[in-house]
Amino acid sequence: MKNETLKNAAKNILKELLAKCTEEQQLMFKRMYCHQNLELPINEAVDQMASDKIDWAITQTERTIEKNRNAVNG
Repeated sequence: MKNETLKNAAKNILKELLAKCTEEQQLMFKRMYCHQNLELPINEAVDQMASDKIDWAITQTERTIEKNRNAVNG
């Protein structure tokens, strides 16, 4: 993603989605996208991730949230 406005908007969407995930799920995200800096807060991990990974990360996070909802609602 080359456009900075779009990249920042996508990162903000990803941060909002990750806020709905459990700490364990956020740690898994950091293992996949920021494995050398697991101690970083989740928002900083998102800020440091490669732009070409954002689209897939959003998709994965949306699926995780949906699975969480399904688990709660039976």
